[in-house]
Amino acid sequence: MRFDPWSPEFVAHPYGVYAELREQSPVSYYQPTDQWLVARYSDVNALLRDRRLGRSYLHLATHEQMGREPEPGFQEPFWRVIRAGMLDVEPPVHTRLRRLVSKAFTPRMVENLRPRVREIVKGLVGDFVAKGGGDLISEVAEPLPVTVIAEMLGIPQADRHLLRPWSADICGMYEPNPSVQAQRTAVRACEEFGDYLRELAAARRDRPGDDLISALAAVVDEGDRLTGDELVGTCVLLLNAGHEATVNVTGNGWWSLFRNPAELARLRADHSLIPSAVEEMMRWDTPLQMFERWVLEDITVCGVDIPKGSEVALLFGSANRDPAVFTDPDAFDVGRADNPHISFGAGIHFCLGAPLARVELVESFGALLRAAPAMDLIEEPRWNPGYVIRGLESLKVRV
Repeated sequence: MRFDPWSPEFVAHPYGVYAELREQSPVSYYQPTDQWLVARYSDVNALLRDRRLGRSYLHLATHEQMGREPEPGFQEPFWRVIRAGMLDVEPPVHTRLRRLVSKAFTPRMVENLRPRVREIVKGLVGDFVAKGGGDLISEVAEPLPVTVIAEMLGIPQADRHLLRPWSADICGMYEPNPSVQAQRTAVRACEEFGDYLRELAAARRDRPGDDLISALAAVVDEGDRLTGDELVGTCVLLLNAGHEATVNVTGNGWWSLFRNPAELARLRADHSLIPSAVEEMMRWDTPLQMFERWVLEDITVCGVDIPKGSEVALLFGSANRDPAVFTDPDAFDVGRADNPHISFGAGIHFCLGAPLARVELVESFGALLRAAPAMDLIEEPRWNPGYVIRGLESLKVRV
């Protein structure tokens, strides 16, 4: 089997291919997506921190100057929203946005959310156990982070059902070579979500509440504040990043436990291992398998010259299984102590929401282990077709 992000077999079982890439061609050109695949931890980690690469090049050059085709005109509404958030921009714009958002989205605020996260989890898990189980993803994994981020942003209860579909449609744009239909679906979702948030933000500016949209609208640093587009772009990013990973770590994590029954038994016997188990889930079967960067000036990686204007695909899933960094990397170890996984990224784009994701995951797994200590699998799950953001369609269990 070869690297093939459109193959269901590869999406389900990529790790053998990654091992071959690390050993035989740690940096290789992949023609179908016009990308350079980078497979080893040391190179992925270094390139995430290397300022000769960026999530964008538009702060330095036009598409044509970088030897790239201009984006189709119909995509403009998508990029207007996405590039108003901090993920797809570079300094000095990124520095300014992250500084402003960090003043509202603080570690203290996240930690203060823990009791509310615990309360939400208790309700979801209680209902799930009372009915004898079901689909763990749709009934527990999805509602938890969506509810948390919706409450944080101050999105009314009646509108929250819109969030997950918008997010899933937007994230479709990040898969390799998305179809024109997927691109247009992402554009439509960005337009609808952007319009919704602009209206909500305008209302919060007039009547501020105790929510993150109000805080973002009010935050000022040395006279600087977020523009309307930046506020919308930030909220879209917080929603997408704030729940896609948590949903898929939950699903992938439980599937990892069911595939490693001795480790599941170990975790059931010792709940103090939950924090390290969560980190191991993110390492062993990360939901974000690949993250891209643009090459802003000629570089050499592992002896391979990569020219300016190229795109590198940093294989997080491969880096997290690199035997040069992780002892017995293919073993799933809920007590793994030395675990510098790269699933939250590194460098200036390190995930701002990592503390919140960890709170949600630790509370979720703890509640399920306590309330459903004998939970087991009804049927083997299937993977969604997406490769970059990789997760299960469903996870059917009984309690």
